[in-house]
Amino acid sequence: MTESALPAIQPVILSGGSGTRLWPLSRAAFPKQFLTLGGARTMIQDTVARVAGDGFAPPLLVGGHEHRFLLAEQMREIGVAPRAILLEPVARNTAAAVAAAAFLAAETDPAQPLLVLPSDHAIDDLPAFLAAIEGLLPAVRRGALALFGIAPDHPATGYGYIHAGAAREGAFAVDRFVEKPDQDTAARYLAEGGYSWNSGMFLFRADAILAAMRSFAPAVAEAAEAAVAARRRDLDFELLDEAAFAAAPSVSIDVAVMEKTDRALVLPVSIGWNDIGAFSALWDRAEKDAADNALSGDVLTEDARGCYIRAGERLVAAVGVRDLVIAETGDAVLVAAKDRVQEVGALVKRMAAAGRAEADQPPTVHRPWGSFKTVDVGDRFHVKEIAVSPGRRLSVQRHNHRAEHWVVVEGSARVLRGEDWMMVYENQSVFIPIGMVHCLENPGKIPLRLIEVQSGAYLGEDDIERLDDAYGRAGSNT
Repeated sequence: MTESALPAIQPVILSGGSGTRLWPLSRAAFPKQFLTLGGARTMIQDTVARVAGDGFAPPLLVGGHEHRFLLAEQMREIGVAPRAILLEPVARNTAAAVAAAAFLAAETDPAQPLLVLPSDHAIDDLPAFLAAIEGLLPAVRRGALALFGIAPDHPATGYGYIHAGAAREGAFAVDRFVEKPDQDTAARYLAEGGYSWNSGMFLFRADAILAAMRSFAPAVAEAAEAAVAARRRDLDFELLDEAAFAAAPSVSIDVAVMEKTDRALVLPVSIGWNDIGAFSALWDRAEKDAADNALSGDVLTEDARGCYIRAGERLVAAVGVRDLVIAETGDAVLVAAKDRVQEVGALVKRMAAAGRAEADQPPTVHRPWGSFKTVDVGDRFHVKEIAVSPGRRLSVQRHNHRAEHWVVVEGSARVLRGEDWMMVYENQSVFIPIGMVHCLENPGKIPLRLIEVQSGAYLGEDDIERLDDAYGRAGSNT
C-alpha cells in the first residue's frame, strides 16, 4: 500500500488483555500477546509488523503499567521505535484506552485516522487486510466510525455479531450489535446472511471518535482527557494520571459509542482472522500429524488422536487419548477436553481467589534487565537461575533478611560488593552477606547466566531495598 493511497494512519495497539483461557501458557504477568504461539515473532510483534512501513505512523501502544518493560523490550527486539507507550494505571476497558490514545494523537493532528487493533489477534491474509483499510479510508476521512467485521465461515458462539444494514460508502451501515449467541442462533445467523463477527478492530479519525465519546460517553471522554493532560514522562513511557483515569467508567468502546452512533459502518472481510481466544484456536491453526495431533516441544504419543499437546520444560507422554488439550509449563499442567477449553478462564479465577501464584505468574519472571526462574525452593533457601541481558544491570540494593551466593555459568558479571566493584567470570562465584549493598551487571555482549542461592529467615521478593535503579522502580519490586 502506497503512502499516497493511505497517508498518516496511526496504529493504536491495545495490549491490556490477560488471555486467561490460554493458561498456563498465558498468565496475567505474561499474557498471550507477549508469547510466540506460531512463527518467529510474538503476537504483539506480528500485530505491529502488520501495520509498519509506508502509509503508517509508528505505533502508539496502550498497555498496563505492569507490562511496560515487556512492551518496550518486544519493540526493541524487532527494531520498532513506538510513537508512544501509553500506560494505563488501572484497567478501564477499551473505551477509556481508545479515548486516551485519541486525545494523545489529536495533540498533533486531530484529523489523523486511528487504526485500533488488539495486540493478540492473528491475520493470515495481509494483502486483504490492507485492501480493507484502504477501502474504508475515504468514508473514515468524511467522519465515519468503521468496524472490521469478519465474514463467518461457521456458526461460532464465542464472538459477538454485527448485523449489516443498507450499503453505504463502500461498506454497510450497522443495523445492530448482538451478543454471543447460542448454537442454534449462530446457525440461523449464518443461514440468513448479513451477519459478521465483531473483530474488535476499528478505523476512525481521532476527532470523530472523540466527538462521539463526548456525545455518548461523556464521563469516559472527560476522564481520558484529564488523564492525558496530566500525564507524566517516565523513561520511554507516558504515564496517564491515575486519579483522572480511574474516574472513567469501565466500558467497552462498542457499548460506549458504536452501539449508539448513526455513523458506524461495518465492512465484512475474509482476512484469515483469529482472535486466538482458546486452545482450540491453536489446534485449528497448527500443523498436525497423521493422527490429527498438534504437538509442540518434547512430546511422545501412542494411539493419541485429535489432541493439542505442548511441552514446555519436560517430556509429556500421552497414550490412548482423544481430543484433549495438554499444556505443560514447568510449574503447571493443564489437561482439558478440547471442546471445553472456553472454561479454562473460570478455572484461573478459582486459582486466583485461592491465592495461587500460578494463576498470574509464569515460571520465568521477566524484569527490565532480563529474567529469573526458580530451580528449587525449601525451608530457608531459594535457588534461582538468573539471566541478565547484555548491557543491563540490576538495581543497587540490599536485603535485610537474606544472603545471596552467585555462581556464574555463562558470560561475565561486574559485581558491586559493598564499596568495591569486581569482575566474576564463568565457574567463579561471589557471596553477598545479609545487609551488604550490592549490584550486578552484564558488561559483555552475550547473555549472563548465573545460579543464585538465597538463604535466610525470609526470602520474599519484597525484601529488596533499592538505593539506585536505572528503570525508575523505587518502591517497586517489578
